[in-house]
Amino acid sequence: MTESSPTPAPGDRIAFDDPDYRAAVVDLLAVISYGELVAFERLAEDARSAPSLAAKVDLATMAAAEFDNVLRLNQRLSELGADPYAAMEPFREPLDAFHQHTAPADWLESLVKAYVGDGLARDFYAEIAAFLDVDTRDLILSSMERTQHSEFVVEHVRAAIAADPRVGGRLALWGRRLMGEALTQAQGVAAQRDALSALLAGGIDRPGMDLAALGRMFSRLTERHARRMADLGLAH
Repeated sequence: MTESSPTPAPGDRIAFDDPDYRAAVVDLLAVISYGELVAFERLAEDARSAPSLAAKVDLATMAAAEFDNVLRLNQRLSELGADPYAAMEPFREPLDAFHQHTAPADWLESLVKAYVGDGLARDFYAEIAAFLDVDTRDLILSSMERTQHSEFVVEHVRAAIAADPRVGGRLALWGRRLMGEALTQAQGVAAQRDALSALLAGGIDRPGMDLAALGRMFSRLTERHARRMADLGLAH
C-alpha cells in the first residue's frame, strides 16, 4: 500500500468517493492526532514534577497511551493517501496557542487540565464522529476511550482539596476557564477549516447539524463537563 494508492476498508469506499468527505476526515484525524501528540508531551513533562514515584509512573503510562494513539491515527491518515505530518501542520499554531494560553501554574492545575480539558476534547470529537463512516468513527472512539485520565486524577485532586480546602476554589475557577477556552478553540478550528464546517453542516446525502442540533450538542458537552468537575470535588 502506498500513499498514491490508498485502500480504504470496503465499508468506507462509497463515503470516500466524495473528495470533500475525505478532506474532512483527514482534517479531523489530523487535529486529533496533533492534540494527542501535545497531550503526550504535556503528560511526559508533568511526570517529571510528580510528587511520588507512583504518580510518575501513572503519568508516564498516560503519556504512552497518548503517543500510541498518534501512531494509530497517523497510520489511518497514510491509508487515506495523506501525509500525516502535512495534515497536522495547519493545526499546530492554533493548538499550540491554546496550550500556551492555558499553561497550568502547578502540578494540580496540570491534572485538572488533563482530566477536564482533554475530556472536553474527547467529547467534542466523539460528537463529530457520529457523522462519520463506521471504521473512522470506531478508530476515533477507541482512541478516546484508551486515554481517559480518571481514577488517578480524581484521587490526587480530591486529596489535595481535603488537605487544603482553599485549593478547591482555585481549581474550580481553573476548570471553568478551561471549559470556555476549549469551546472557543474548538469552534475556531472548525470554522477555519472548510471541510470540517461542511461535515458539521451536512448535505443532501449526508446528515449534519442545524442550529438547534448544535445547541443540543454544546448542552451535552456542558453537562459532561459539570459531571467531571463534580467527580473532582469542584462542583461549586
